[in-house]
Amino acid sequence: MSTQNNGWPVLNFDEIEDTLATLHQWIQIVGKIRLKTMPWQNHSWHVPLYVSPKGFTTNPIPYDGRVFQIDFDFKKHQLSIECSNAGSVTMELYPRTVADFYQELFEKLAELKIHVKIHAKPNEIEPAIPFAENTTNKAYDKDAAQAIWKAMLKANEVFNTFRSDFIGKASPVHLFWGAFDLAVTRFSGNNAPLHQGGMPNMPLDVMQEAYSKEVSSAGFWPGSKDFPYPAFYAYAYPSDALFGSQKVAPEEAFWSAEMGEFFLKYEDVQKSSEPDKVLLTFLQSTYEAAANTSKWNREDLEK
Repeated sequence: MSTQNNGWPVLNFDEIEDTLATLHQWIQIVGKIRLKTMPWQNHSWHVPLYVSPKGFTTNPIPYDGRVFQIDFDFKKHQLSIECSNAGSVTMELYPRTVADFYQELFEKLAELKIHVKIHAKPNEIEPAIPFAENTTNKAYDKDAAQAIWKAMLKANEVFNTFRSDFIGKASPVHLFWGAFDLAVTRFSGNNAPLHQGGMPNMPLDVMQEAYSKEVSSAGFWPGSKDFPYPAFYAYAYPSDALFGSQKVAPEEAFWSAEMGEFFLKYEDVQKSSEPDKVLLTFLQSTYEAAANTSKWNREDLEK
């Protein structure tokens, strides 16, 4: 795996696919631990992970008068758990089954006297094999893991820059472990119609609360077998009938009627002479397409 253009790594889906599938299961396990222990926040903002200087992190989690944090470290290829009053433990990241990772992680938590019971099956994934039984996903290539993280790191930087230009309600830049996507969301302040759901293994009431307000959302997704291209996306909920016909930039961006979203392939950003600028153009133009067609009060929401 190579890196160019100010740190934007090359991402070839065929090279990262197997590692991505394993990591997706691993981050679901860690994410569910955060989900069960964090105080609830609106739109499920207590659920995601975050991009860190060395990998992915839960950020500090309050637990029984203490605080602990779980970190994926893709420099040392370790998972660490640090507790405010009980030191820290680590486990190695290497080609190992989801079942093996799951078992050792909860053994390490028990060493720190952290006892959490999670729903031990993945969400938004088919088939939803219980973690303790999953011996299918077991690939871990160090270069692939680093490339996925470094791409998230670069996207995270641009997303935070984009977020700063909005003075209305906006989400932090979240790493949602359900679909393994990095996302940032802007809110108009208006209520949204009741969401009808549709994600596999995702409770309807969770989807409905997450989309209870009108949004314009964008993110980065490293791809899947059905769409084997890492890509940036942008959508609106609810979406005006004219949203998909709006002109957006750069010229490589395209509308998917099937998905109801705009897409820009990661490689079109990574190969450009100014990746950050190209991505910002996509984020801004798709936001304007959503805000204008849905008639947001932009004067009160933007600098």
